[in-house]
This record gives sequence, C-alpha cells and structure tokens, in this order.
Amino acid sequence: MVSRTKHQNFCPMPFRYALFTLLLLAACARAPRPAALTVNRFADPVQREIATAQDERNTAALRPFLTAANPAHRAAAAEAFASVQDKAAGPALLPLLRDAAAPVRRAAAYALGQIGDSVAVDTLRVRVLQEPDGRVRRYVQEALGRCVTRHSLPALWRVEVLNDTARAAAQAWGLSRAALRGLMTPEALRRTVLLLNNFPGLPNPGRLAAANALARTKGLDADLARLAGPTLLRLAAKDRFFAVRGAAATALGRVANVPEPAAVAAAPSAAPASLATQATAALVRLAAHDADARVRVVALRALPFNPAFYAASRSVVFAALADLRPGVALTAAEWLLAHAKGETGPDLAARADKLTTWRPRAVLLAAALRTASPASQPSLIESVELIESVEKRYKAALTVYEKGFLLQALGEAPTAFDFVRTEAQASGQAPVVAGYGLAALVAQRRLASFPVNQRAGFEAAIRTALAGGDLAQLSTAAEALADTVVAPRPEMADFAALRAAQARLTLPRDIEAWQSIQQTLDKRERKPATPAPTGTAAQHPIDWKLVKTIAVGQQVRLRTTQGDLVLELLVNEAPGSVGSFVALVRQHFYDGLYFHRVVPNFVTQGGDPRGDGAGSAPYTLRSELADLRYQEGSVGLASAGKDTESCQFFITHGPTPHLDGRYPIFARLVKGFEVLPRLEIGDRILSAQEMGVQ
Repeated sequence: MVSRTKHQNFCPMPFRYALFTLLLLAACARAPRPAALTVNRFADPVQREIATAQDERNTAALRPFLTAANPAHRAAAAEAFASVQDKAAGPALLPLLRDAAAPVRRAAAYALGQIGDSVAVDTLRVRVLQEPDGRVRRYVQEALGRCVTRHSLPALWRVEVLNDTARAAAQAWGLSRAALRGLMTPEALRRTVLLLNNFPGLPNPGRLAAANALARTKGLDADLARLAGPTLLRLAAKDRFFAVRGAAATALGRVANVPEPAAVAAAPSAAPASLATQATAALVRLAAHDADARVRVVALRALPFNPAFYAASRSVVFAALADLRPGVALTAAEWLLAHAKGETGPDLAARADKLTTWRPRAVLLAAALRTASPASQPSLIESVELIESVEKRYKAALTVYEKGFLLQALGEAPTAFDFVRTEAQASGQAPVVAGYGLAALVAQRRLASFPVNQRAGFEAAIRTALAGGDLAQLSTAAEALADTVVAPRPEMADFAALRAAQARLTLPRDIEAWQSIQQTLDKRERKPATPAPTGTAAQHPIDWKLVKTIAVGQQVRLRTTQGDLVLELLVNEAPGSVGSFVALVRQHFYDGLYFHRVVPNFVTQGGDPRGDGAGSAPYTLRSELADLRYQEGSVGLASAGKDTESCQFFITHGPTPHLDGRYPIFARLVKGFEVLPRLEIGDRILSAQEMGVQ
C-alpha cells in the first residue's frame, strides 16, 4: 500500500516541495484501497466458468481447462477436481504433476489426494523424487499418503530425506495422512519417530503432522510404547507448540494402557518406572499444569482408567472440576461419567452442586446417577433422592439447553422414565428439550435395568415421535429402531411409520432426518446402503452477481453474548459458500441464533435456526473443498455428508487436520480469539454485520 512510504527516510528539500510531498502523502493515505487489490478472481469469466462446472460436478466441462494456455486456469481446473472427486479425472491430472507452473503442480497433487485413487501411487512416488519445489513436494507426499494402500505404504519413505528438513516435513505429512486412514505399521511408526528425533529444526506444521500420525495410530499400542514412548514423553514435556503437546498426550493415553511388564508388576519398587507409569505421570502433569487449557483438556481425556492408575487419574480429575479455564471442568466431568469406579452417587452429586457452570454440573449429575444405578447396587433411597434432585433442578433451569442436558442426565435413571417422557413429548415443547428428552429415553432403554413393564410405554413414545415429525426426534426414533437392543422385534407398522415420516420430509432441507430413516430401513431390511440424495447446482446455483461484489479480505462481525468475533471471508476459495453466507447475513438470518454445540479443543458451532443442530436453510450447497487447512480460527460449514452444507458453521479451536478436505472452509477468524473459548452452548449471535475490507 502507498502508506508504506511513511516509514521511509527522505533527503532534505526546499520547504515548498516538502509541504507538497506531505500533502500528497496525506491524500494517498486517505484514498480507498485500489479495486485491483481487492477484486476477487471471479471478475475473470473463465474462472466463473470453471467454478460453475465444479459446482455442477461437470467433469466433461472441466477437463478442457486442464490444458488451457493460462496457468491460473489450469490450476483452478485441477483444484476443482478436489471437490468433484471423480476418479475418471485421475489420468488427466497426472500429467499436470510435471507442469511448468508450480501452482498447477500443487493443485494437481492436492486434487489427486482428494480423489484418493491408489492408481496414482506410482506416479506420485516418482514425483516426490523429481519435484524441485519444496512446497509442491509436500503436496505430493500428502497425496501419496491419501492414496497408498497397506501394501504400497512403504512408498512414503522410499525416498530418503537424509538431512533435508523440508523433505522430512513433507514425509511427515504423508505419514500423517496415511495414519488418518488407519494405515500404520510398526515400520511406519519407526519412520515417524525418526523424523521427530533426527530433525530438531522441523517446523511446527511438520512436527504436528508427525505427532498426529502417532496420536492416530490404533491397534498398535505395544509398538507405539516400544518405538515412540520416550519421544512422546519429550514432546509432551518440552515442545513449544501446544498442538504438538496435545497430540503427544493423546498418544501417551494409549501408552498408559499398555499392560505392565511382568517383572514390574511382580516387584514394582525394585524395577524402574515402566513407560505406562511414565506416560501416566506425564498426563497428570499436563492435565494439572500446562499453560494452555486446550492441552489440559486433551490430557484429561487421555488419562488412564485401569486399576493400576485410576487413583492418580482420579486425583487430577477431581482437582480439574474446580478449574475455571474453558472446557477443563467439563472434560473432567465427562471423564468421570465415562470411567468413574468406586465412587458414590451422593459424593458426585455433592461435588456437582458446588460447580458454578451448568454444563459440567449436568454431566457430573449424570455420572452420579450412573454410579447410583441399580447395577451399582445403591440404596433405593439414594437413587430416588438423586433423581428427585435432578428433576427439581430441571424445573428451575433457566435455559432450554440446561433443561436438555438434565434430561440427558436422567437417561442414566430408568425409574425417571415417566418424567422424561412427559417432558420430551409435552405439547409445544421447545425442539432442544424434545430432542434431548427422546435421546434420554433411548439411553434408558439401552440399560439392562430398564423395567420390563415400561417397554410398551417406550415403544409408544417412539411411535409418537415418528408421527410428530420433529426432525431431531425423527432421527433419534429411526436410530432407536435400528438398534436390536432397543428394538429387538419391531413391528411392520413401525416400518410403515418410518416410510410415512420420510415421505413428509422436505428435501434437501431435511436431509439428515432422511438419512437416519433410510439407514434404519436399509439395515432392518438387509439391503445395500441407499445413496443419500443431494441438492443439485440447479437447486441453488452460485449467485455470481453477488459474489462479484465481495472483495478479497471482506469481513463480517458477529456480535455475541461473550464479545465480538470478526471473520475474514475467503471468497476466492469458496465463492458459493461465501455468497450464501453473505446473503444470509444481509437477510439477518443469523441474528438471535444460538451456538448449540461446543466441544472443548475442537469446535464451536452455530447458525441453526432450530437451535439444536437439526435445522437448515431451505437449500443445500455443494462442498467447496479448496486447498485450505483447518487451523485455530478456521470457519467451516457443517454438513450431513458431502454436498449437504447449508447455514450451520463451526469455528475450530486449534489445528484439526482430520477435517481437512472434508468440510469446506469459507472464512477465518481474524479478531476475537480471546472470545472464542468463552463461548458456551446457549450463547447467542446478537447480530451479523458486513464490515468491508479492513
């Protein structure tokens, strides 16, 4: 920008020339940014044509652009196939790996990875060796990780990295992508550990990729402990990047559950601390003392619950209940709900009463009810008193979300069936409460202690839900009928009710409920999975007239009950998603809506007109899976599967690589990072307003 001149040093000059220069600089500083710097790429009609073909999933229309004279058009067409994901396009993309323009090669590699066809493995492996551009090489390695099979997995490390840090980082990304697909072996583990140990200068993204590969390794816990244990302990204790410490904590949770060696178990005082013991100590330390609340959350989730380490985990979990940092107390309560052993219902309920925030309190009350269940052999008086206290708190709750969570807690108490059913199916009940309530009834029915004399009432509640047509209840009822424990012998009338409920749905708006019903019908009738219908481009085409008015860097301010969030829209990468979002903002669609889902160290989600996650705008969008990565503050569109995005959006709390290439990113948070962790379920979007380019 011209304002950079104010930082330059000028030679002395006559006063009148100096004055003229100062006036000129001031005028330039006040001038608006030239349109050429902010206009988006869709001013080019060819770019619009390519994006329209992508939106229409039109491979035939896209293919000629792969050989266009303009490299920007070749790159755009190649990247379009990352969203279309047509395997038939693979042979046409492979030659672009040798294109003269690096952006074209990068786009082709990204698209091939998104397509994920193993036919591309040999070409990608050779290209890793030949590619001169370090950034493109990383993309080729990632694509290789997304395309390899278990048989071809060694292709990821056949090209030696020697002492080349850039090649090491690229290899880490490839291994990470393979691990996300469940493709890890002891040798892949060993190679990943070598990258972390031999390259101290590995940048944050490369270290995170390698650490995530270890965190995502499943079914190889003993190998993970043997090959990666010391490395994970070092990362957890010393790494400078919070996300790497978090990934190490997740992997250490698996190490902590590896059985103790016989010698250690027989004479623990005489033997050195086992890796499982060291892993537990590291997790306890992270959960209690890490400066970043997100790492504390991950460490709490990873704490072992086997008898050998339960006492150590229990101590830090109970201490974490009093932690005021966002998400920590909630995660501690969730750990107790999942893993508490030997606790008493009254003690957990007493601890819950001391909590000042409703969500961890409700989860801890659920843990108290589970501990006091008949299976745990409490006194009858104890169980009744706990249930009555939860019901009393429900009646006094100020928000539908707290009411919903308290009904969810009562899902642990089958004797509360009548109370929950009455609330779930009360006339005019709020959708949030109705949805949580029916889910609680299903949870009760799954318990072995569910009374036989209540089964008819449960079946009647499911049929009422199917007839009622509420979207959340329909999904829950359908999923219940798919469960052979909950519905061991459904009647033909139940299947007829499912079909009748499905026929009343409006597509594509109600796609999620449609899917739940269809999946149940397919399972019960032992049929192959029915593909879900998705809205075509003709149903809601990209509004190019609107998109062309959206500048690169344009921002939207979300005023919330916890403070302001400022989003920068990514119109070049996601024109259809951004156009839809801006149109909804201009209609004041988001004003007054709630954040209905918050998962600590994962996402904060809102934008649902129902407020419970089951709602949608009247249309759906096609997934725009541009070359973007989920980082802290990435804003993505929620969906019920590919090409079903609508109005709901989420903001990530940190790097979330398992979402990459699966959910469209259409914006990024640029202001309000301190507000994001304060948002909780039930907080509202007071208004959404366009701000222009800042």
